[in-house]
Amino acid sequence: MEILGIDVGGSGIKGAIVETESGEFVKERHRIPTPQPALPDAVSEVIAQIVNHFNWQGPVGCTFPSVIKHGMIYTAANVDKSWIGINGETLLNTKTNCPFLLLNDADAAGIAEMELGAGKGQQGVVIMLTLGTGIGSAIFVDGHLVPNTEFGHMELQGEEAEHRASARIRKEEDLSWKKWASRLNEFLTQMEALFWPDLFILGGGVSRKHEKFLPLLETRANIVPAQWRNQAGIIGAALAAQRFLTTSRENP
Repeated sequence: MEILGIDVGGSGIKGAIVETESGEFVKERHRIPTPQPALPDAVSEVIAQIVNHFNWQGPVGCTFPSVIKHGMIYTAANVDKSWIGINGETLLNTKTNCPFLLLNDADAAGIAEMELGAGKGQQGVVIMLTLGTGIGSAIFVDGHLVPNTEFGHMELQGEEAEHRASARIRKEEDLSWKKWASRLNEFLTQMEALFWPDLFILGGGVSRKHEKFLPLLETRANIVPAQWRNQAGIIGAALAAQRFLTTSRENP
C-alpha cells in the first residue's frame, strides 16, 4: 500500500510517498524549510504544498514535535507555542481535504524502526532516541508503543537532558565525540536505572556517524544505530496512518 508520510521538524518539513510493505520511497523525498516563526497557518500551508507536490488525495500520516492525543496538540517543541490547544488533524484536513493522522515525531521514528528496521522482531523493552535539535524518545514493550514519552525533558545535571546531550548541543558547544559521548552516557545510565531496557536504538541525523560515538557508550542493554536514519519519521507516519485506516475500516 502507498501512503504519504510527512515529517515536521524544527528546520525542515519533509514528505514522501511510502510503500508500506518495504518502507521504501515511491518518489524522491520533497523538503521545504520550516517557516520561522513556525506558526500554525504558515506550517500548515507548507504541509499543503507538500501534499500538492505529490498530487496526493488520500490519507496522510504526519509527525509533529509535540505530545498529541486524538489530534490535539498539547506541547510545542521547536515550533511556535500558539500550536498548543489546536486540533492539528482538523486544521490539516481543512487545509488539504485529506484525512490526517498526527503523531509524535519520535513515536513515528520508533514505529518505523520496530516494524521495518533495527528493532524488528525485538521483544522486551526497546527505547528509541532521536538525537537532533532535542532528544526525542519512544518506548516499546513487546512491540507495543507507549505514546508521548518526553524523556529528553528529564533533568540531567541540573538541566533538561536535551539541553545537555542533544546533537545540537554537541555542535553549539563544539564538543569532541568523546566529551559528547560522556554526556550521552549520563542520560543513558539514568534511562537504564528507570526502565531496564533490552535495546536502545539511536536515530537522528547524527546516527550517520555512529561509528564515532557508539563505541564510547557504556550500557547494559544492546545499543544500535537506527536503520532508517532521518527517513524514519516519514516512514513511521505512513505506517501509522495505514494502521489507523485499516482499523477504521474494520470498526466503522
